[in-house]
Amino acid sequence: MQKTKIGIIGGSGIYDIEGLENETWTAVQSPWGAPSDDILTGSLDGVEFAFLPRHGRGHVHSPTTVPYRANIDALKRLGVTDVISVSACGSFREHMAPGDFVIVDQFIDRTFAREKSFFGTGCVAHVSVAHPTCPRLSEACHQAATQAGITVHKGGTYLAMEGPQFSTLAESKLYREVWGCDVIGMTNMPEAKLAREAELCYASVAMITDYDSWHPDHGEVDVTEIIKTLMGNADKARTLVRALPALLGAERTTCPHGCDTALEYAILTAPEKRDPALVAKLDAVAGRVL
Repeated sequence: MQKTKIGIIGGSGIYDIEGLENETWTAVQSPWGAPSDDILTGSLDGVEFAFLPRHGRGHVHSPTTVPYRANIDALKRLGVTDVISVSACGSFREHMAPGDFVIVDQFIDRTFAREKSFFGTGCVAHVSVAHPTCPRLSEACHQAATQAGITVHKGGTYLAMEGPQFSTLAESKLYREVWGCDVIGMTNMPEAKLAREAELCYASVAMITDYDSWHPDHGEVDVTEIIKTLMGNADKARTLVRALPALLGAERTTCPHGCDTALEYAILTAPEKRDPALVAKLDAVAGRVL
């Protein structure tokens, strides 16, 4: 058995959780650079939590400049076992309306200006992201949302765009009509890929704020309307997080879906050929197999 430690990556609005005990903002040093911010740690109903502001307090990082590798590495160093992404998104589906939540299970990664792996020259590894989210953790998030009375959709494909601009109308129609995506956002990639490399269970809770630009009755994305919906979504997200300890428990076994052992056969570089400097940086992420 292993102690459960839940890591929440999201906006600062979700961190004011009623009942969170022993709250401490902790600075974590990472060889991959500085994380987005200090990490708020504490416990809720006997389960340890770590809250990381993805964009930093005050929203200082754009989606492209979020230090994704440092963030995942820092959570791993703190002993996090399960990572839940909470993020705003646009919807490509009429029935997935602003204010609804989607438990994402697939991604199409259209980002191009971000470092997407902990591995590289001197230590090459290939992990599978065929199923990029953890079914066990996703199910817990779905149950928590349902218990909270949130309109939640189980399963959906998330189009990860580079940003920071929103989609053109042509792009929005392509993603919706041709590619069959359900929601669109700017932050879940490479976050999900890095979590898999770090052998962390990862679930994505996408909070819908708008209909992107495809919807004939809504037109272009209106940031003021997004912010208004975001405020209501933050209340719902806090309620969802509050329900997680009872669903996940204070102790956990090895993930039945293999998230905890994703690196078991992934590293291909022969031990004598590995770059010592890179291996040293991988101490938290890949220490179990190195």
